[in-house]
Amino acid sequence: MPGGRVDFDVPVGVAFAYLADPRNRPEWQASLKSVEMLDEGEPRVGLRWRDHTAARIVPEMQITAMDSGELWAEMGQWRGISAILMLTFEPAASGCVVHVKFRVHGRGLLAPLGWLATGAGLLPVLSDVKRAARILKGRES
Repeated sequence: MPGGRVDFDVPVGVAFAYLADPRNRPEWQASLKSVEMLDEGEPRVGLRWRDHTAARIVPEMQITAMDSGELWAEMGQWRGISAILMLTFEPAASGCVVHVKFRVHGRGLLAPLGWLATGAGLLPVLSDVKRAARILKGRES
C-alpha cells in the first residue's frame, strides 16, 4: 500500500489520541467541512461517522483497527469506491513518527478510478497529517 511518514513533535499518545478521534478531523483534514457521528462514544473499532466534504461527497467511515499507541485504521465507502487509511505510530527522540498508508479501491468498472485516486490522493493525505503535526506542535508550545 502506498504511503509515507510524518514526524510529530509530540509523544505517541498525544498524536494517537488526536488522529484516532474522527471529531478532530475537520480541524486537520483540508477536504472536510464537518463530521457527522453515527455512533456515540470514544474512538473504537466499529465506530462509524460520515465525512461531509467540500466536494459534496459524503462517504460513510468506520474505524477498522485500533491498537492504542501503535495502529489505527479506517475504511470509507461511497458508491462503488472504498478507501483505506492506516496509521502506525513509532516513538522517536523528538516525539514520534506516524507512518501513513493509503489506498483507494474501485469495484467493477470503477477499478481504474481506484488506482488513479490512490496516486492522486496520497499527497493530500500526507499534507493533512502534516497539518495535524503542526497543530499539535502549536498546542504543546
